[in-house]
Amino acid sequence: MSSDTTCQGKSSWPELLGAEGKVAAATIERENPLVDAKIVLEGSVVPLDFRCDRVWVWVDKRGIVVQVPRIG
Repeated sequence: MSSDTTCQGKSSWPELLGAEGKVAAATIERENPLVDAKIVLEGSVVPLDFRCDRVWVWVDKRGIVVQVPRIG
C-alpha cells in the first residue's frame, strides 16, 4: 500500500494510553469498524508494513497500553 493513501475513520487513540489493552482494542474497533486492533506485548516483533486496516495495541506485561495506538 502506498504511503500517500489516506485511511478512513479515526486513526489515533491518545486517550487510550494507560488503559487496559482488551478495553482499548474493543474501543478502537468500535470507533473505527474498518480496523482490526491487535494486542501486542511490548518488545515483540511485528510486520513493519503500513496497513489502513490494522492498529497495534502495545501493552506491558500487566496488559496496560504503553504507546498511543494508531493505524499502521
